[in-house]
Amino acid sequence: MITKFSVLYVGFTELDNVGLGGTPPDERHLSNEQIVKAYKMSLDVAQHMDKLGFDTLWGAEHHFQREGYEVVPNLILWGTYLAARTERLKLGCAFNVSPVWHPIRLAEDYAMADIMTDGRVIFGVGRGYQTREVETMGAPLLDQDANRELFEEQMEIMMKAFHQDSFSHHGKHYTIPAPTKFRGYEPTEVTLVPRPIHQPVEIWQAIASGRSIPYMAKNGIKGMITQNGDRLARQIFHTYQDEAAKAGRNLELGEDLCLGVAMSIAPTPEEAMENVRPYHDEAYKWFAPFGFVRYVDEDGRPWGTPGAPARVPTIEEGIRQRAWLCGPPELVIRELKAYEAEFPGLDQVMFRWPEGMPAEQFKEQLSLFAEHVMPEFGQG
Repeated sequence: MITKFSVLYVGFTELDNVGLGGTPPDERHLSNEQIVKAYKMSLDVAQHMDKLGFDTLWGAEHHFQREGYEVVPNLILWGTYLAARTERLKLGCAFNVSPVWHPIRLAEDYAMADIMTDGRVIFGVGRGYQTREVETMGAPLLDQDANRELFEEQMEIMMKAFHQDSFSHHGKHYTIPAPTKFRGYEPTEVTLVPRPIHQPVEIWQAIASGRSIPYMAKNGIKGMITQNGDRLARQIFHTYQDEAAKAGRNLELGEDLCLGVAMSIAPTPEEAMENVRPYHDEAYKWFAPFGFVRYVDEDGRPWGTPGAPARVPTIEEGIRQRAWLCGPPELVIRELKAYEAEFPGLDQVMFRWPEGMPAEQFKEQLSLFAEHVMPEFGQG
């Protein structure tokens, strides 16, 4: 049953000349003055969401983003700041790029945020997908096996650190504690100081290809599906439930998952579609080259595979894939109710703040949703 509505903000700043025929992403090189506007924008929307009763504002960690699309390099710091300026809204990490962190530093920072915000910062992890940041910061990405191996060792360390009073670790990449003298003795274990006070720690991870699902389900990591077409989303929902059952976790279909879609509310579908078209196109101008068009063609082949499309999709295609909900409130309600009926364990739906859409325009969309849609789900 859907009870929580959230927003995904990947961290863009004010962008001009957006849309399919606008400035190519690789030609954007924004000044620091332009980039820092993102933090005021996100505060503005966070405070508006807080007043309207939304559940979580999720952000994304990225580095070196002079193009202006993803300019939040530290989600825990960002989330702690926004929590101090809001009352109830939760701030989600979607996701901390774990391979570029030392796992103890990431665990310590999160524990501090958990305590200082009384549990309003939500922990999330990812392996990264941008070579410019991951490889530059000393972690493997091109070698996917090495990336996965590093990530899983880091996760093992953080799980111990979060949930055990003291621990040790002896792996390929990390030895904790180091074999050295301290005050006349050689420590054999250490304690994370502080540890999170909200236990067990709720952990989220993105689900893209589905290869990570067995690991996630086995370790109790919740999954986020971001703007997949409905056929791919359905596959992921069933696979996650099946893999959780193998690990002894009997979940309702959709339980421990968050469904990400996008919306545009207007009196007619045509008006809603045209209102959001330039921002839809701007998003995919940036993300499509990374392989983030999670649709299938008529034959069920994922986009980007042989025989299927490999290009920037249109808003019309997004609507047909049910990844974009465009129209009056009753259309959005109908689509969400259909997802709710199909996935009875689903409790959170997340809407994308479309790249380049001004904060005031997006706030209007949130207000319309809160007034006309949320009451149909017992919210607002």
